[in-house]
Amino acid sequence: MKHIASKFLLLLLASAVVGAIGFGLLPQPVDVDLATVHQAQIRVTVDEDGKTRIRERYVVSAPLAGRLLRIGMDPGDKVRAGQTLLATIEPRDPDLLDDRAIAQAEARVKGAAAALEKMGPLLEEARVAQEYAEHELQRVRDARRENSQAISSSEVDNKLLAYRSRSARLRSARHAEEIARFELEQAKAALIRSRPEEKQAAQTADPKSTADAVADATQTPSGGNGNSRHFMIRSPIDGRVLRVFQQSSAVVVAGTPLLELGDPHDLEIEIDVLSRDAVKIKVGAQVLLEHWGGDHVLQGRVRLVEPSAFTKISTLGVEEQRVNVIVDLIDPPESRPTLGDGFRVEARIVIAQAQQVLQVPTSALFRVGDDWTVFRLLDNRASLQRVKLGLQNGLQAEIRAGLSAGDRVILHPGDNVKQGTVVRVRGEIKP
Repeated sequence: MKHIASKFLLLLLASAVVGAIGFGLLPQPVDVDLATVHQAQIRVTVDEDGKTRIRERYVVSAPLAGRLLRIGMDPGDKVRAGQTLLATIEPRDPDLLDDRAIAQAEARVKGAAAALEKMGPLLEEARVAQEYAEHELQRVRDARRENSQAISSSEVDNKLLAYRSRSARLRSARHAEEIARFELEQAKAALIRSRPEEKQAAQTADPKSTADAVADATQTPSGGNGNSRHFMIRSPIDGRVLRVFQQSSAVVVAGTPLLELGDPHDLEIEIDVLSRDAVKIKVGAQVLLEHWGGDHVLQGRVRLVEPSAFTKISTLGVEEQRVNVIVDLIDPPESRPTLGDGFRVEARIVIAQAQQVLQVPTSALFRVGDDWTVFRLLDNRASLQRVKLGLQNGLQAEIRAGLSAGDRVILHPGDNVKQGTVVRVRGEIKP
């Protein structure tokens, strides 16, 4: 009996060893992370840093020669159109001017009058475009209010962005018209100061001596102050002083820059992008502005892709051809009161997007030959699946064929994951 028992124990031990070896040779489940195929919006963007800049900068120049009195304005001071006194000039004796100088002053009046006349149709065009955008916005809002399924929320947002963009252009056109009118008044005032009294009297008596715009210069403009010896220059716009070029008293000639004015709230964005990305950007493309210092994303629209590139050295010392993209801010100034000139922003320019499409993380994709493939989870095993892709933005990829909503795919599959490999779920990303 003792001999039989020892044999049984040896047999039992050998069976245990064989079983352990066999169990060790069985394939072990591979721990993997999963993601679920789902439907959502996908955007393809060009991401670059940009900086703000004042849209309309206005340089106030001396309209006539004379002695400039000291300018009391400093950078940052507020100015009001037609009210704030910017500078005062004591004109030099007009009897010392020759016919050439007078002819130049008359030409400046004609040029300023033509510029103001040109602004009329542009302002009307901007006004009509803004009214149309407002009508379209109200139409889609009413349609969505009556039937929420007829109009999508994204279409309403697009109409809202278009309305805000047209409103910004209308404000810019009005601003340009105010400046053109101011320049005409300044040119008229300079013409009055430039003529000797006897020549003014002769030309007033002879209405055919100058064009109609020049003849109007006999009227007292808002820039001057009648028969006073001093010629006063007042602000053409509402805004702030950006720079003072000539603060001390000095003798100046006509055209000498004195101050630079602008409205810090009337901003646009300048973004330089690689030239290969610039060819994909279209005028009117939506722009998302992030990390500007506020707690929300600002909206913008591409107004211009400059036609000429420039060379820039990257931080790695590589020469790059880059192109400036100019973006209009859509959000009103009240939503960005602390954003100023020259501030940094992170911009995402939308070059393509699609609504409610199947998508997976790009980390689940890999190449097999010329085909894109994923590992799909079927019965706790990895199953190789070829897919057809659409839009890709670096994080997500649109799936046009090969998968369905709700399918689970393996993220970052390693060399130990093959067709039929048993897997164990370690974590899962839910949509």
